[in-house]
Order: sequence, then structure tokens, then C-alpha cells
Amino acid sequence: MVGAGSMGVAWSIVFARSGHPVTLYDPDPDRLPAAEAELAARVEELDKRNLLESPVPTLRARVSVVSDLDAAVSGADYVQECAPERLELKRSLFEELGRRTSPDTILASSSSAIPISEVARHLPERGRCLVVHPLNPPFLLDVVEVVPADFTRPDVTARAAAWLERAGMMPVTLKREIEGFLFNRLQGALLREAYCLVRDGVASVAEVDRAITEGLGMRWAVLGVFETVDVNTRGGIRSHAEKLGPAYARMGAERGQNDPWTPDLVARVAAERRALLPLERWEDRVRWRDRRLMDIAALKRDAAWHDRSVVDRDPGASGGGDDIAIDRPRSR
Repeated sequence: MVGAGSMGVAWSIVFARSGHPVTLYDPDPDRLPAAEAELAARVEELDKRNLLESPVPTLRARVSVVSDLDAAVSGADYVQECAPERLELKRSLFEELGRRTSPDTILASSSSAIPISEVARHLPERGRCLVVHPLNPPFLLDVVEVVPADFTRPDVTARAAAWLERAGMMPVTLKREIEGFLFNRLQGALLREAYCLVRDGVASVAEVDRAITEGLGMRWAVLGVFETVDVNTRGGIRSHAEKLGPAYARMGAERGQNDPWTPDLVARVAAERRALLPLERWEDRVRWRDRRLMDIAALKRDAAWHDRSVVDRDPGASGGGDDIAIDRPRSR
């Protein structure tokens, strides 16, 4: 793991938890003690919740923290770059990694939006470079996007996905490279609309967030955006597009977007959904969704963070830690 910030620490837990020896590197020796402390704290929290298969001392012993790059990457099969999101920094770092690793070592970037083609196109080692971008924190959110460039060797993409699967992750491999990849394209679309709703005086920041945490996010915890509307509408996603497609097109046009759901696109999405869920099983999936939402509702009711006796701490408040309360219903 090249970079011992929060992402480097998080990735270290992912691989160490699955039994792999990990070397966590940072060029700043003053950062290393803090990284070790963060690692220890997160592992202890995971252990309290029975989310570790190995004893804490065993897991921590798998992670070595070093300030020498050669020591970090020598003999490594897989390198995960976790440097700040700055193009020139990543370019220079991948140049170093290309020189200091073996011809078979996978070089993966945790980049959130910078394509690997902008980082490594000029390198002779570019064929073994790609983006492997997790959601934060990856030791709790298992899905990870794998984004090869047009020059990434297919065997490297396949081996990277296999490494991630062995580490307990669920890779989603993009068919082509695009800025922002998958996660931030989806997140960005929602954020753009959220900002507009606040700007236009439609809702407050807290109200927008509550609409997600107490509504849309509850469903998205068990169903994706396509499956949500597919299961919400009798007749499935094709019926949903016929009923609400024009309204969504008008909403998009209001924001200057002209991306209508054309008949051929709807047909393609509907065909993929029906391959995943035949309409004769639609009622079963509705009942499954409702049971999962009941499980989440019960968890939120009973969890300590949902109890009004527990308050959220605002690190930006005066004194560096005043307690603030955020209204949430006690039960449903």
C-alpha cells in the first residue's frame, strides 16, 4: 500500500483481514505512527462487532509499516497506490513503481476520478497499470470498481479482479474508461441535483439528507436504482419508463440535460432486468424487498446511533468537539 493516509490504512485492513501480508508505505516517517494507531483503532472496532476472522494480534502482525519504497514494493505481487488526488504526483509515483517492481506486479491506483490513461500512458510499464477505486471505507463497503485503460493488459485486469475477490471484495469491471468512473458518476448526478434543490430554495441541506437516509438510501441498501423502480412498478421497469419517463425527461431538461430514455435504451435495460428477474417472480421479489426493509428498520430502531440518548459529535464546533443532536425518529 503506497500512501499511509486513511485510504492506505483501510486497504491494508482489507488485504490483511483476508490473510495476506501487507506493507504500508509512506515517505513521511512522521505519518507512520499515526497510521499504525489508526490501523489499531479500526481493527479493534471491527473485532468488537465480530467482523474479523482472525485474532487482532494476528491481523496486525500481517501489516508492516515502512518509510522506504524499495522495502515496501520488493517482491510485491500487487501494489495499491493511495496517494492524494493530484495528477503530477501520481505520474511521478507510477514512474517510480514501474522501475522498482517486477514485470508481473499489478500497479493499481485508488484514484477517485483521474483515469489511469492520464497517469501512465507514457510509461513502458503501462500495460500492468489500472484503477482500482473503492468506496470509503473499503473494509466495510465491499464493492470496488476496476477501470482498465485501452493499454491495460487483459490478464492484468483479470488478475486484479481475482486478487480483490480473494480479499473479500466484489469487483465491478468497467467496459471502458471514463472520467469519474462509475461510483462518482452516480454520486455526482445526485449531488448536482441536491445542490440545485438547496440553491433553489426547495429544501434544506438537512431535509435533502433525511430524504436519503430515511427513504431512498434505505431501499438502495438492498436494491440498485434499476431494480428499485423495476420492483416498485407492476409490469416492471418497462412499465415504469412508460409512466414516468416523460416526467424525468422534463426534470432533466430543466437542468439543461437532454438524455431521454429512448425506446431502444429502455428495451435494452428491460431485457437485462428480465434476464435477472422474470416477471413471474416479481411478487416474490417485492416480498423479499419488504422483508429486507423490515430488517433495516428494526436495526435502525435498535442501534445505539439511532437512540436519542446518543449524540453525534461535530468536530468543527467550538472547542473541537461539542455534542450536537440530529433529529431522527426513535422508532417506526
